[in-house]
Amino acid sequence: MLRSLGQIQNPLVRSITAASASLAIATPIAALAIGLTNPKDRSANQTGVYASVLALVAGAGVGLIVKSDRDNSVKAKDSDNNIWKDWRDFKVVKKKSESKEITSFYLQPVDGQDLPDFKPGQYLTIKLDIDGRDRPVIRTYSLSDYPESKDYYRLSIKRESSPQGLDVPPGVASNFMHDNITEGSIIPCKPPRGKFYLEVDNSVPAVLMSNGVGITPMISMAKACARQNPQRHIWFIHGARNGEYHACSEEMNAVKESYPNLHIHYCYSRPRPEDEGKYDSQGYADMQLLQETTIPHIQEKHNGSGEAEYFLCGSPSFMDSIREGLRELNVAEDRVYFESFGGGKTKGKSEAANSTKGEVDSAEITFANSNKTVTWKPEDGTLLEFAEANGLNPDYSCRQGICHTCTCSIQEGEVEYLESPDSEPDEGSVLICVSRPKTNRVILDL
Repeated sequence: MLRSLGQIQNPLVRSITAASASLAIATPIAALAIGLTNPKDRSANQTGVYASVLALVAGAGVGLIVKSDRDNSVKAKDSDNNIWKDWRDFKVVKKKSESKEITSFYLQPVDGQDLPDFKPGQYLTIKLDIDGRDRPVIRTYSLSDYPESKDYYRLSIKRESSPQGLDVPPGVASNFMHDNITEGSIIPCKPPRGKFYLEVDNSVPAVLMSNGVGITPMISMAKACARQNPQRHIWFIHGARNGEYHACSEEMNAVKESYPNLHIHYCYSRPRPEDEGKYDSQGYADMQLLQETTIPHIQEKHNGSGEAEYFLCGSPSFMDSIREGLRELNVAEDRVYFESFGGGKTKGKSEAANSTKGEVDSAEITFANSNKTVTWKPEDGTLLEFAEANGLNPDYSCRQGICHTCTCSIQEGEVEYLESPDSEPDEGSVLICVSRPKTNRVILDL
């Protein structure tokens, strides 16, 4: 009956139909009951009438409550439309300074539709139209919050200065975000993505270790656990220069107040007098700190077991050092997850290249615009890493084949991708951040 009612779109007709059906069912039942009991009893007849009226009212109510199939199908269709696959406009609804270098941008969809959930640690891809650029600048930034309301995304972005010792301009996108993006600005975004994330439901202790702006995905991870799995022990270790450069410290301290299994350790390399009481040790977030404080603490909390998952995010030198130290402690590599900020070479990339099947033993690479010809070998890693090692400074951002910042024209030869890019570059172009030679000779417009 409910399914039949659901096929009627007009709610009034649906209500009348349900009432009539209920009356038709209730009346003979009441008459039969009266006939079998005492057909001459006046009170019994009145009860039968009341039962019929009650059935009539109840049927009308059911008809109003039941939603038509069309309503349900429209709602399902709307839900499908909320799964966005390409660019979607977001408005900056709030801009907040978090430290001397880092500013947070709160984004809500212009269309007002729901936001899909994301895994804590994933990133958002944004597109910026910057004056003087012949094409949009695309960048990826980690989502730095895990809001309970699920009605906004937050990016916390560091203003990037020019690298020391290199004659290159400061970070184009990060400086544009800080200087030109204000509340009300519109930014196209792609859905959250990324392989660096925390499986919240896991019960194994997790160590979230970062320095600088690497803190951003860790905040999301810690907040997700606080809300969804507060029984899990999390060690949150962060290194900063001092309180002036330490982003979101008060926010994380507030999370700790309601999450007793969150163990925080802040390490300042150059603390100021006014930082007294705001940090736990002076020095660097490094392997020594991990061995002297965190690992013994894990063992103490888990009956001597030091088993844990390690999530690392920060500068390349920080990443390489910690990964090497964990390797020496015989921590299984599938227990160590990492994401690099700062774009430098990490050992993991070259190792991935070494393990790729079908690679050429060597290749002659010509950087046509720089008038350089050099020999590439598998241990040299990606073409971007190889170009950097030979004194070139190509544009790049994500180093994951996502943003297309490193797109380069290829004049001769072929390349193969270590990871499939999010989308293929234009014909005659390659993404050098995730590619290496496929032929013995490659000529690039660099």
